[in-house]
Amino acid sequence: MAKPKIATDWLGGCAGCHMSLLDIDERLVALLDKVELTSSPITDLKVPPASGVDVGILEGAVNNDEHVHTAKRMRERCRVLVALGDCAVFGGIVNMRNYFPISESLRRAYVANESTVDGVIPGSEDIMRPIAARAVDKVVKVDVYLPGCPPTAEQILYVLSELVEGRIPKIVGEELKYE
Repeated sequence: MAKPKIATDWLGGCAGCHMSLLDIDERLVALLDKVELTSSPITDLKVPPASGVDVGILEGAVNNDEHVHTAKRMRERCRVLVALGDCAVFGGIVNMRNYFPISESLRRAYVANESTVDGVIPGSEDIMRPIAARAVDKVVKVDVYLPGCPPTAEQILYVLSELVEGRIPKIVGEELKYE
C-alpha cells in the first residue's frame, strides 16, 4: 500500500509553525517512515504534485495575491486541508496590518523603517500585490484547524498521526492547550 502523501506550504507569517513541525525531532523520522513528504518550504520541492496529496498543510495568513493562488492550488491538490497556527486559523498577528491602509503599511516597511536608508516601495508586475490579511478559510475550505502560536510539536504530531491513520483529529482538551 502506498504511503499517505503530505504537502506543506506557508503564507504570510513567521514560519514558526514549520519550526514547531521540525521540533517533533526524532519522532519526525518515525513519521516519515509512514508518509511521503512531497513538498514543503523546508525541502527542495516547493509545490504539491499535480497528481495530488492526501494531506495539505498551510501555515500563515493569506495577505497577497500569490497567497490566494497558493491556497487554492493546495486545496485543489489535497484531500484534507489543515490550517496550522493562529495566522492560518484566525488571521493572527498579520491581521493587525488591516487597521492601516496598505499604502501606509508599505511606506512603513520600505521607507520609514529605522533600518532603511533611501527606501523605495518596490513596484513591478512581477511582485505580489498585497491584499487585506485573512484566515485561510476565508479563501478555501479548511477541514482541520490547529490553532496556536505556534502549535506545539506534540499537537502537530497528534494531528498528523490521526490523519495518517485515516481519522480526522478531534482537537479538544489537551490537544487544544495553549502554553
